[in-house]
Amino acid sequence: MTAKAVVDDCSFIDDDLVLFSRFEDVPISAEPREMNCLFVAMCLEGSAQYTVDTKEHLVRKNDVIVVNDGQVISDYMLSPDCKGIAIMASVDFFAEIIKEVYEMSQVFLFAYYSPVFNLKPEKAETFIGYFNTIRQKVDDMGHRFRRELAISLLKAMVYDIGNEIYQKQTNSPKRTRADVIFNTFIALVKENFRSERRVSWYAVQLCITPKYLSETVKQMSRRTPNEWIDHFVTLEIRVLLKSSTMSIKEIARILHFPNQSFLGKFFKEHVGMSPSKYRRS
Repeated sequence: MTAKAVVDDCSFIDDDLVLFSRFEDVPISAEPREMNCLFVAMCLEGSAQYTVDTKEHLVRKNDVIVVNDGQVISDYMLSPDCKGIAIMASVDFFAEIIKEVYEMSQVFLFAYYSPVFNLKPEKAETFIGYFNTIRQKVDDMGHRFRRELAISLLKAMVYDIGNEIYQKQTNSPKRTRADVIFNTFIALVKENFRSERRVSWYAVQLCITPKYLSETVKQMSRRTPNEWIDHFVTLEIRVLLKSSTMSIKEIARILHFPNQSFLGKFFKEHVGMSPSKYRRS
């Protein structure tokens, strides 16, 4: 994450987490750009306009914005009086935060088709409180457990944001068939990606054709079913490499790769480096 390199007034932990106290400091171009991190922000005053995956969004006071890894953001513009706060987290860091949070990654998928939602004033104050506390702790360079504390505080914030997203999901108008197919597909992938990576298998579970599944998932998320499956597999390998002592051979076995070599080739294709080099980084 290069954001910290171009902004002086920000708080950060390595290349994993950056907090911005001013919207205008967030290094997002007006030109189309695919996000390679999780971006969460809240508008405090004024307004902002941007496009996510070709859909335009207007952000006003107390609106929260969530943009996931892989989504394309463009046409980013701020009103002269716009003020806000923002957080960027690397894919690995976010995975570390939510790995024990039940259903949280599923909840955050809501942001793929509804990336802006409004908070009531008291909830907005809670969000600001989280942000200020997290930034204070991240700035405490002498704290022995600085990273672990930041993860704990972020996890609490994610629970609160996740609850707001869940409420929006629950209270939203009746879902379309495409919504149901997409969400059911993602739930199936999360449960089965370690052993099943054929799109045809997921289509059978959903009682639809692979072609219809592919068209629907692409329409809803701008990703193909294969890209989603590969996303969860890659994320799992990253987490296991960083948070476990399992050998690469063992990881290949539990993820049902034919052998360690196949896993290495898959991982390098998606991450750009070998599993062993990634573990050392």
